Amino acid sequence: MFSLVILLSFLAISADADFFQFDSISNVSTYYFNYIYCNIWEGDCQPHQDDATQQGLCNTPLFSVPTGDIWSGFPQYYSGMLTAWYCSLGQCCDSGDCRITNNITGLEKDLLVKLHGQHLVQSVVLKAIQGFIKNPESNKPLTLSFHGWSGTGKNFVARIVADNLYRDGIKSECVRLFIAPFHFPHARLVDVYKGQLREAIRDMVLRCPQTLFIFDEAEKLHPGLIDAIKPYMDHYDNVDGVSYRRAIFLFLSNIGGGAINEVALDFWHSGQNREDIGMEDLEHLLRAEAMEAEGGFAQSELMSGHLIDFFVPFLPLEYRHVKLCARDAYAARGLQPDEGTLDEVAKAMLYVPKEEKLFSAQGCKSIPQRINFFLP
Repeated sequence: MFSLVILLSFLAISADADFFQFDSISNVSTYYFNYIYCNIWEGDCQPHQDDATQQGLCNTPLFSVPTGDIWSGFPQYYSGMLTAWYCSLGQCCDSGDCRITNNITGLEKDLLVKLHGQHLVQSVVLKAIQGFIKNPESNKPLTLSFHGWSGTGKNFVARIVADNLYRDGIKSECVRLFIAPFHFPHARLVDVYKGQLREAIRDMVLRCPQTLFIFDEAEKLHPGLIDAIKPYMDHYDNVDGVSYRRAIFLFLSNIGGGAINEVALDFWHSGQNREDIGMEDLEHLLRAEAMEAEGGFAQSELMSGHLIDFFVPFLPLEYRHVKLCARDAYAARGLQPDEGTLDEVAKAMLYVPKEEKLFSAQGCKSIPQRINFFLP
């Protein structure tokens, strides 16, 4: 901050007195104070308060500083100095939008290293998103539907996707999370929710060229609510003058968990490897169960209109996968537990069938809380 004050003072002395507009200078100073406070000191600040500004900065051809007119007659030498200083803070980018990173390599690595026991998810999610990102002429938004038991990693994968496609991850202003029971709790207000949801999606698409919408507990959404946004996921050039073709929709649901578990158990009983389970063994079952299930998600036109591109099955986790989750949870706390400790944590989970102690009934969701009981 001190260097910024010195630089601005030097520039003020070097320029004509009538060049500066003090209200604009105040805006510049406020911006840099907000940036340093929020990002270097990590103080409390309004989320995304700098994103809209930064979006304009990234597209500025000569230098990346806020506001416009006060820099019009600025000597190029001083502009270069200010540009170098500003970019040293990591606020410049070549992509045209600093908020969007589309790190497919990082996505592949995270799915491989951080996600355990989900070979189908690793393959399908990576291929779907990679294909969508590399095809700017896609004729519809990408719509994925995640299915499986609670704790198998649906929310975790959604976060991995957000972390690798956007600079600020799940907190990005290009990402919006909706939790059905929390955001849309009352069936009698569905008409109000329709308007709010349409407005939220339209506003985000207008503000961000590539958006990610996550609907958690999608089976609890009212059918009319999903149908209200169905046009945004369909094969339209635009809806009311706005194109939604660069949007990504993720629906997270427990629907189909039973069918997925039965297939996994059948493979185990027959002596086949878990990794031999393919999409051809599950996708048609998920489509059928989703069509027959109760709840708004299944009854919506997403199903009848075949607008979901991929049904992604999350398999139940085995004992060995739970141990890996426990290892990761310890590592996140800077700890390196021995095998005995990992076994103790894994044994504390519930499994089905009980007599065989095969699949974890809780997945990895409660592992971080469980390890608290084993810490000294």
